[in-house]
Amino acid sequence: MPQPNMQKMLKQVQRMQADMMAAQERLKDEVVEAAAGGGMVTVKISGDLEVKSITIDPEAVDPDDVDMLQDTILVAVNEAIRAAQEMAERRLGGITGGMGGPGGLGGLGLPGF
Repeated sequence: MPQPNMQKMLKQVQRMQADMMAAQERLKDEVVEAAAGGGMVTVKISGDLEVKSITIDPEAVDPDDVDMLQDTILVAVNEAIRAAQEMAERRLGGITGGMGGPGGLGGLGLPGF
């Protein structure tokens, strides 16, 4: 029979896991936007890192300089990913109370944290 403190800790972990799953689901509906090239390329990406749209200003399309357009798109996509990851960390970090880390909850190796 688990000790009362252990039972309490297990309930907290279960509650935290449920909260984490709910927050991860909500992240799918949150979108961040990043731009590059002075707004020539704009990327929207969800909190679960799905690219939702890429907008390219027609003036950015120069058939003689495709490399610049490719680089601009790459910068915008990477910035959008970084912004989405930051958003996810803020949302999920509040749930774990900073207890995440290598191997899961406080390094205890509990999956999902």
